[in-house]
Amino acid sequence: MSDATAAPAGNGRRLKSGTILLVLALSALTFLAWSQTWGTLELVGGTVTEGTLEVPGSVAAPALSALGLAGIALAGALAIAGPIVRVVLGALEVLLGVSVIWSGVLAITDPVAAGASVVTTSTGVAGTSSIRELVTVGTSSPWPALTVVLGILMALTGLAVIVTVRRWPASSRKYQAVTFEAADGRQSANPADLLDDEPLDAPATSATPGATDARPARRPAENARDAAVDSWDDLSRGTDPTR
Repeated sequence: MSDATAAPAGNGRRLKSGTILLVLALSALTFLAWSQTWGTLELVGGTVTEGTLEVPGSVAAPALSALGLAGIALAGALAIAGPIVRVVLGALEVLLGVSVIWSGVLAITDPVAAGASVVTTSTGVAGTSSIRELVTVGTSSPWPALTVVLGILMALTGLAVIVTVRRWPASSRKYQAVTFEAADGRQSANPADLLDDEPLDAPATSATPGATDARPARRPAENARDAAVDSWDDLSRGTDPTR
């Protein structure tokens, strides 16, 4: 392989491996964000004891765990996918990124609604309007904003997969469809294509211009068999010498 050919191939492999690692890293960080504390809510008193309630990411954005796991699975699929499937997976990565962004934005814009279930569990008070009268927003965490950033990066990575799909090297042959190989080196996905099939003799031509021979083409094996029969008839003069 020449240096001119090896360089693009090496760049394609680095691009593929780097993109897949980026998808894995962003998905893992998304899963990490789901497990962190996203802020606190302060109970304002009244009929309920005052206190501070922590709002974990699993409550504020419960979908992040599924989105993170989906991104990890998508990275594995990218490693063995063909060009067309890569485009589909790139589009799915964009969709995952948009979903992650939406989860983070909802928690930032309305932290009380994001932590409503924590308040209900602690106080027994249900209903968004009732909870808003009961709590105020306490401290905030950087994780909701980081989640939005992660979603943006995931969407951009998906777009990069779609744009650079033809620069990726072909997947390893062990992940392709089963290929059969004949003794002479011929390969095909259809085993019937590799069966020994003797070529047909060329059709006989007629001595009369424009005329065609209606007899079907014969295989060499059939010609050899007929020749053997003719030789036997010549020797035995049409009778069976064994009788």
